[in-house]
Amino acid sequence: MKVSAFTFIRNGEMLGYPFIESIQSALPIVDEFVIAVGKSEDQTLERIRSIPSNKIRIIETEWNEVMQDRGFVYAQQKMIAQFNCTGDWAFYLEGDEVLHEKDLNTIRDTMQRHLNNPEVEALYFDYYHFYGKPDQLGIAGYRRAPRIIRNSIRNYSPDGLFFVVMDKNKKGRYPRAAHAGCHMYHYGHVRKVSRNDAKIKQVSRYWGSENPDSFSSYGNIDLGELRTFTATHPAIMDNWIKNEAELEFIQNPNYKITLKDRKHHIRFWLNEKLGWDMSKKHYSEAKI
Repeated sequence: MKVSAFTFIRNGEMLGYPFIESIQSALPIVDEFVIAVGKSEDQTLERIRSIPSNKIRIIETEWNEVMQDRGFVYAQQKMIAQFNCTGDWAFYLEGDEVLHEKDLNTIRDTMQRHLNNPEVEALYFDYYHFYGKPDQLGIAGYRRAPRIIRNSIRNYSPDGLFFVVMDKNKKGRYPRAAHAGCHMYHYGHVRKVSRNDAKIKQVSRYWGSENPDSFSSYGNIDLGELRTFTATHPAIMDNWIKNEAELEFIQNPNYKITLKDRKHHIRFWLNEKLGWDMSKKHYSEAKI
């Protein structure tokens, strides 16, 4: 079994992505790591080149600045990396997603177990979305997402967020997926406020917004969306958390509960009390 990891990144350093930690977290269980590195204004490319691994294959790219429709430029960059993968499985990691060392054998074993079962087209992860500070989780977003896909099926990414299988020429579908057996650790909403503000200002234009509001605090949120994180972080994230993450969280005292928040409360209750997961899923459950 051969496993290819892949990702794309640009200005990862100045925007506060733990992209080096992300890459290094997967290297022990992959045979190659394909990285589309966009022309950057910082040391992103140099830092990736400095990782001591012969598994890494860098593709230098130029982003399409005129593509500002629903983040499709992200899909373009993701697919540049994905379409250069040569393994049986293609394992996508975003620049703020990290694997825990305790889960590496489980992930590799799950890929091996399903290698010869065509019913399993992808593997999905449960998610820890850290929000505001490292010991706090946001639960309003997606709970699960596929990140590993069989490299022998026709698929593409319409906006960088998920996979669409094209077994018919004109109509796509989500992949049939099995559980990877563990969590993905997502740090995108715990980076320093200044870094997150820079990230929003730089990337919003790819979604058609030229003048986004400034981001000044993680505190503009309903506390009902937050939960305490009591497990452990990946060891590789220790220095990033100490130096790059927000360590304190204060809710905006003037925040007003919205109708959307109240609807979320119902959804959270159904999930936590009855086990009904009503969050968006970009896969169908494989029959295994």
